[in-house]
Amino acid sequence: MIYLDYSATTPTNKDVLDSFNKCSIDYFANPNSLHKFGIKANELINASSEQIAKLLGVNKNEIIYTSGASESNNTAIKGIALKYQNRGKHIITTEFEHSSIYAPISFLQKYFDFEVDFVETDEFGRVKLDSLKELIRDDTILVSICSVNSEIGIMQPINEIGKLIKEKNPKCFFHVDMTQSIGKNKVNFENIDLASFSAHKFFGIKGIGCLIKKEKIEIEPLIHGGKSTTIYRSGTPQLPLIVSTAKALRIALDNFDEKINKIKELNSYLKEELLKFNKVKINSNEYSIPQILNISVLGVKPETLQHALEEYDIYISTQTACSKGGEKSRAVYALTHDDERAKSSIRISISYITTKEEIDEFIKSFKSCYGRLEELGDNYENN
Repeated sequence: MIYLDYSATTPTNKDVLDSFNKCSIDYFANPNSLHKFGIKANELINASSEQIAKLLGVNKNEIIYTSGASESNNTAIKGIALKYQNRGKHIITTEFEHSSIYAPISFLQKYFDFEVDFVETDEFGRVKLDSLKELIRDDTILVSICSVNSEIGIMQPINEIGKLIKEKNPKCFFHVDMTQSIGKNKVNFENIDLASFSAHKFFGIKGIGCLIKKEKIEIEPLIHGGKSTTIYRSGTPQLPLIVSTAKALRIALDNFDEKINKIKELNSYLKEELLKFNKVKINSNEYSIPQILNISVLGVKPETLQHALEEYDIYISTQTACSKGGEKSRAVYALTHDDERAKSSIRISISYITTKEEIDEFIKSFKSCYGRLEELGDNYENN
């Protein structure tokens, strides 16, 4: 099997899984129990939280544990909107966000009469700061912009955006979806109020994510009832998942530069080989992280190409794993303004455990599929 869908999810690292298993067996007490066994479990949560905080450069008390990035995004957006709606009901976002950003915003529009504006982006898909400055109003309470787009991999100028927001409206909050950044590129929380991520994107276990919330900020909880690690998210603390997340993050950031350099080399090689096919258009650009390479194979339905590659036991993605099948890519269209490219885009995502041999095998199989382009194109037209 050749797996090239790491941006959707990563396999759990064995050492991470060992940490989860050991913790599940040796420290199964409820960390909120007042007996000695529970206190030991709570101490382990605190130690893990301190490790995560140190690795990210944040305060331990700023970490809210969730079930994943989608819950973190929902908690941030709804939590800020419902807590501060007396200040205003205006939100700003982009055309490059994950569905777990659009859905809670749509919820707020439908049930609480919030107003939403989409900031303009340049030819590289990056936020135009002048456009953002014009959109920010006195009643703007939230700007939500991802640090890295999940389909094309475009990195946004997060620090500059954060500074601009505070200069224009100090009472406006800045939320960043960092799901495709944590463990993949260097991050800075200095000008950010809230940030979301999920452990399974950096070889952690599915089922846990984090919302980093600056200490002085209050939000309305998404889940009420019961004591936990914070008043902002109820539920029994998921100790084994917290411990394993700390381990996964340590591993992801270990020898970080070496890992990134390897990924960059593989990305360049892959891009060079794919450009030899005249119907292939590269959608990712110079501002995209090297882990993601988005392409369009003109005239071919992405699901058809995906299934053709499955015959060779090769796995890629069409859009993001959370997208509805059969739709054109919103992000690719926003970047290219090309309907055909948006309808035929696929995402190839690699990691530091991807090998050149795997890329060579992918190119070989892709070439075979490309040779059947007329057949695949007919399938595209018929569907």
